Amino acid sequence: MGHTARVIVGVGIDVVQVERFARALGRTPRLRDRLFTAEEQKGARVESLAARFAAKEAVAKALGAPGGMRWHDAEVVRGIGGRPELVVRGTVADEAAAQGIRGWHLSLSHDGGVATAVVVAES
Repeated sequence: MGHTARVIVGVGIDVVQVERFARALGRTPRLRDRLFTAEEQKGARVESLAARFAAKEAVAKALGAPGGMRWHDAEVVRGIGGRPELVVRGTVADEAAAQGIRGWHLSLSHDGGVATAVVVAES
């Protein structure tokens, strides 16, 4: 059986202060819809939204922070057993394909008023 080696193409990390993020959502009513898909918003507490925002920022960093990417094109969904997974489409999928990225790993955490995300992009 053939084995194809996976290579890490990019790593991104981001940290968001939950209270500051909550204030931004309160000040700008449309911000929630601009940043998150309906599925991401469904039943999500502000800590979870902050972690998902951190994930979107971490995706951009893993890709080298190219311009023109749309927030909804990187979506954080619940996978099997509640594990967070990344779904990319449109502008993010196009940039990932251009860089040879075929897989993503995502880790989210929030504690002590801080939300964190780490993203690893593999070819």
